[in-house]
Amino acid sequence: MPGRPFLQIPGPTLVPERIVRAMSQPIIDHRGPRFAALVGACLDGLKRVFQTRTGHIVLYPGSGTGAWEAAIVNTLSPGDRVLACVNGHFSTGFARTAEAYGVECERVEVPYGDGAPADELERRLRADAAHQLKALLVVHNETSTGVTSNVAALRTALDRAQHPALLLVDTVSSLASIDFRFDDWGVDVALTGPQKGLMLPPGMAILAISEKALGASDKARCPRAYWDWRPVLERNRRGEFPYTPATLLLFGLEEALRMLDEEGLHNVFARHARLAEACRRAVRALGLAILCRNPAEYSHTLTAVVMPPGFDSDEFVRHAHRRLDLSLGVGLGAVRGKVFRIGHLGSLNDLDLLGGLAGVEMALKDFGVPVRLGAGLAAAQEFLLGQPISAGAPA
Repeated sequence: MPGRPFLQIPGPTLVPERIVRAMSQPIIDHRGPRFAALVGACLDGLKRVFQTRTGHIVLYPGSGTGAWEAAIVNTLSPGDRVLACVNGHFSTGFARTAEAYGVECERVEVPYGDGAPADELERRLRADAAHQLKALLVVHNETSTGVTSNVAALRTALDRAQHPALLLVDTVSSLASIDFRFDDWGVDVALTGPQKGLMLPPGMAILAISEKALGASDKARCPRAYWDWRPVLERNRRGEFPYTPATLLLFGLEEALRMLDEEGLHNVFARHARLAEACRRAVRALGLAILCRNPAEYSHTLTAVVMPPGFDSDEFVRHAHRRLDLSLGVGLGAVRGKVFRIGHLGSLNDLDLLGGLAGVEMALKDFGVPVRLGAGLAAAQEFLLGQPISAGAPA
C-alpha cells in the first residue's frame, strides 16, 4: 500500500531516515581505531540516556529477552531466592527466565492493569529478616498493559526495609521515552533493547550495571558463556568486542543518541507524555476504557485499550491490518483477545499520532464497534492545540 506505514505497535518502532542512512555505511574493521571511537561514543551516550555517571554499559548482539538472561546469570546462582513483581506478560517472562536457571521466584502477583505495589513489596522484604532474597525483579513499563511502575518507590521500599537485595529493572519499553534514573533510583541492573525509544531495528541487548551488581557477579554461579558480561566489559573498555559485533546497529545507535541529545532528553520525555495524554483522551472520547487503572501509572509509550464486550481484540487487530495496513498491538497473556495496544513512542510527532488515531477510529467503525467517527480525533486535537510542543521537540 502506498504512503507512510502506520506501525502503531509498542515496538519495534519506525526507524527515522537519519538512522537508516547512518546504517547504510560500508562495514568497517571491528578491530580498528574508527570502530573503537564508535564504541566509545555509544557507551558514553547510553550513560546519558540511562542517567548514570557511575554505571557500566554492556552491549551484546541479541535482544531484550537475552538481556533478561544476562541480568540473571551475571548476578544470581541456582537456589537463590528472588522477589518478582508479576503484573503482565513481560514481567512473567522475566521471572520465568530466572526460574529456568534454578532461581526460586517468590512472586507478587497483581492484576493486569496495576503497577508494582511498593507497600506489599516492602512488607515481603521486611519479612525476610535473614536476607535470603537476593534480588527484586520488576518491569518499569509493562508493555502488555500500558502500566508504568514507580521504580523510585521500590528503591525507597528496599531502603526502608534495610534490605540488601539487588534491584533488577526491565526498561525495554521505557528507556529514552519515559524518565528513568539509574543513579538516583539506586538501580543495580537496567536492561533494554534498541527497537523502541532508541528508534533502531531489533538486534541488541543493552544493560547498565552498578558497582554492587559487579560485585555480585564475582559470586554468581549460574552457567554463563555468551551472556557473561566480564569479557564484554573488559573488551569494551578498549573499544572492542569479544566476538563479531553488530556494526551497522552501532552506526545507527550513534546517530540515535545524537538525535536524542539534539532534542534534549527531558524534551523527549515531555513529548512522549504529551502525545500519550492525547491518545488517552481520544480513547475515552470514543467511549472505550483504558486497561491501566491508576492515572499515576499511565504509560507514556503505549495505551492498552479494552474492547467492548462481544468483540475480540485480536480479530480487530487483524482487521485493521487487512483493511487499512494499520499495525496495532494484540493482547498478551491474561488479556489476550480483550485489549489492543496503541504504541506512541520513538520518532513520533502530532501528525504521526493523529494519523494512527484516525486509522483506529476507521477500523473500529468498520469492525462494527459503535463509535462516532471524529470524536477521538477531535479530543486529541483539542488537547494538542492547547499544549504547545516543547522547544526541543521535532516539528
